[in-house]
Amino acid sequence: MHGLILKTLQVFVQDTYGPEPWRNIAAHASLEGTDFEAMLNYDEDIFTDVVNSASAVLGKPSDAFLEDIGTYLVSHPNCEGLRRLLRFGGVDFIEFLHSLDDLPDRARLAVADLDLPDLELRDHTINQFQLKIDGHLPGFVHVMAGLLRAMADDYGALALMDHNGDGGAGLQMIEITVVETAYAEGRDFELAIAPQAEEAS
Repeated sequence: MHGLILKTLQVFVQDTYGPEPWRNIAAHASLEGTDFEAMLNYDEDIFTDVVNSASAVLGKPSDAFLEDIGTYLVSHPNCEGLRRLLRFGGVDFIEFLHSLDDLPDRARLAVADLDLPDLELRDHTINQFQLKIDGHLPGFVHVMAGLLRAMADDYGALALMDHNGDGGAGLQMIEITVVETAYAEGRDFELAIAPQAEEAS
């Protein structure tokens, strides 16, 4: 498993709960250390051990823990770069959904050996969609569900999500119903960062 995925687990816990809970999770999972290297590869069992240990230490179901990571990837200030990358997918939430098919390829442009499952969005009606997740990456369906909920909030849309599967091998689906695209005011977003005003001479 790519070290960037495990590093994301680590920084999520540290940013959300603090350093001590992460040390407790690392000890519960019998990790050799408390830091993952983002560019190394690790045994997949380590991911399972960390998620199960986080569930035990934090008193939270593992699927909820993973969904919280998806939310973190969009909403936390430390992840603003990823949020901006995702927002370039469209001017509203529905346009963003249609950009998801290209997300694994865009991720590989940033990290060449990061292998994400294939994504395919299917339109059922003008506001009902099905996201097919095809590939093996434990927990991915839960992380995506959390990310999609956070992106809906980011755009100011009201959307309902339902998903199946545990994120392991095989095919998972996320059912998406967009109730309203402009339900609330979304977070500020500019396509280009405005240049700083020149200092007065």
